Amino acid sequence: MALNSHFTQGTTGEQNLVEDLVIEQIKMFGKNVYYIPRTLVKEDTVFGEDTLSKFESAFEIEAYVEDASGFRGDGDMFSKFGVRISDQVTFIISRKRFTEAVDDNATLIVEGRPNEGDLVHFPLAGKTFEIQYVEHEIPFYQLGKIHTWGLRCELFEYSDEDIDTGVAAIDAIETNFANAITLTLTEGGTGDFSAGELVTGGTSNSVGEVKSWDSSTRALILINRTGKFSSGETVTGNTSSASWTLTNYNTLNNVNSDTDQNWSIETEADDIIDFTEVNPFGEYGNSGGTI
Repeated sequence: MALNSHFTQGTTGEQNLVEDLVIEQIKMFGKNVYYIPRTLVKEDTVFGEDTLSKFESAFEIEAYVEDASGFRGDGDMFSKFGVRISDQVTFIISRKRFTEAVDDNATLIVEGRPNEGDLVHFPLAGKTFEIQYVEHEIPFYQLGKIHTWGLRCELFEYSDEDIDTGVAAIDAIETNFANAITLTLTEGGTGDFSAGELVTGGTSNSVGEVKSWDSSTRALILINRTGKFSSGETVTGNTSSASWTLTNYNTLNNVNSDTDQNWSIETEADDIIDFTEVNPFGEYGNSGGTI
């Protein structure tokens, strides 16, 4: 039997009123956050992931923090592999405001909705979260319409993505955690490199992004390096036009981390194993005669 035609399940006017009230409540009791869309660079269609993602824009939008008593999740975990912080939080945002503030101004992987894998920066806590799941049916059809998205997020774990949003607090993630190497340059160069510019090797055509430049020690620290620089080549800044000759650099010594041990292990191993041998554990196979 059909529904009673004399009673409505929510008129357009009523639905719009509820939506306006939702937006007003979020604006009154929520916090400003930045929504950061992910851009796929080299998608792996087998595993469904992209190891070279970029984040090139950030859009401010108000969000209600559902977890008023603190972050959820497993918190800080100590193990033999170090400390892992797995804070979780749920942000509630208005669908209408998401369309106005983000969807109309950004290219999303899936248009019309927040995307799993995108980031949300929470300035109040100074933390950036990755969207794990987008809840699209809570509250459940008030007056026949849903007005909000629920973004279930977990603390973002940086893995060498390119982050250039124009918001200093967000871009600092890349600057502080990207793999960084030091290029030692010879005396007699010209100009000073600028932080954030790209530099190119004249012979190898390798490219890197400048994290810092110390003219007194001629130490140029690069992140986001592609290719392999060559000793003796000229390194030129694409913006500053600074030009210096490269003496040497070390790809194993990540100066952005106090815990990486690649260079220490390599140094210690050289005193134990002779890597010039074809097989340091002994020759094998038929060394003469017949088997």
